[in-house]
Amino acid sequence: MENLALIDSFSEFKDDKLIDRVTLMAILEDVFRNALKKKFGDDDNFDIIINPDKGDLEIWRNRVVVADGEVEEPNQEISLSEARKIEPDFEVGEDVSEEVKLIDLGRRAILALRQNLISKIHEHDNTNIYKQFKDLIGDIYTAEVHHIRHRAVILLDDEGNEIILPKEKQIPSDFFRKGDNVRGVIENVELKGSKPAIIMSRTSPLFLEKLFEQEIPEVFDGLITVKNVVRIPGEKAKVAVDSYDDRIDPVGACVGMKGSRIHGIVRELGNENIDVINYTTNLQLFITRALSPAKVTSIKIDEENKRAEVILKPEEVSKAIGRGGHNIRLAGQLTGYEIDVFREGAEEDVELSEFSDEIDAWIIEELSKVGLDTAKSVLEQDVEDLVKRTDLEEETINEVIRILREEFEE
Repeated sequence: MENLALIDSFSEFKDDKLIDRVTLMAILEDVFRNALKKKFGDDDNFDIIINPDKGDLEIWRNRVVVADGEVEEPNQEISLSEARKIEPDFEVGEDVSEEVKLIDLGRRAILALRQNLISKIHEHDNTNIYKQFKDLIGDIYTAEVHHIRHRAVILLDDEGNEIILPKEKQIPSDFFRKGDNVRGVIENVELKGSKPAIIMSRTSPLFLEKLFEQEIPEVFDGLITVKNVVRIPGEKAKVAVDSYDDRIDPVGACVGMKGSRIHGIVRELGNENIDVINYTTNLQLFITRALSPAKVTSIKIDEENKRAEVILKPEEVSKAIGRGGHNIRLAGQLTGYEIDVFREGAEEDVELSEFSDEIDAWIIEELSKVGLDTAKSVLEQDVEDLVKRTDLEEETINEVIRILREEFEE
């Protein structure tokens, strides 16, 4: 009963860790064999019998009987007089099996056993968590904010597993409080020592793709395919979608009436502006669609160098480039082509960089950010509008316009 009582005390870990009985017994055998090796130097001649149903365990030590005074290996051999204390009719050369009580190992050894068991169960638990979350990489997962640190938010799921949402994996506008539920994709799982580090991301393009699967039934059912997703997290995204069923309008289905379907996704991503685009294998058409909302006049494609020269009307250039250059950058990432924008009639125009002797470089750069990189593109704009769109003062803009006009009046 001593063994059984000890096993019962060890088995408390079973309920804490939700570890099955059979696995617990396998871990127990391993732990006890290590203890036997430490005490006796070897465990080869020990039988450990485990009854998973009762949670009982027996340890038997097997030795060969030798004549008194001839014992050379105490762990392998037993003297005749000692053997006959166990059974009076033992003879030299026979095998003796003797039960080893756990209590005989000593209090210190039992404490070490317990500590080793805790360690092994934690190791088993961590291995299972690692495997579980390795299978969830790329899937949306929800967990609760437990602790907010400077460089990461620590989340806990319903099972008490710790999930890390690093600062760089958060959308810039994200703001969390303790107890908030947070959605993201499981991006990576790493074993640091024996403990798994589970990394969540809200900035990954895959998160947006999975939100489409979750929120739009046709995507979930496979009627609409998400071909590519590119993002500037919290700012703008472009999603190319396709359908093999001609009766389905993939863009309309994803956006919904008055944006009803995509609204929840936009809100989840901190009001990220999402352009949904019809995918096509026609490269010219795909680039044209990718530059939406700008209307393209013509395109010249260099497939070998993966470049596209796009001609637009002057008023469409700033739309093609977008705020901070976001639109043209994402269009390039979506299509895989470097896109160069040119204005109609640009041959009569002059690049702003040509005025670097008279206009400061930072002013030229500020105008370029809003898609104005030639003299005519600036002169076509209203001064008041330029003040609103740039960080330039009205006085500075008027001076720039004066310099540019002089060029064309000469």
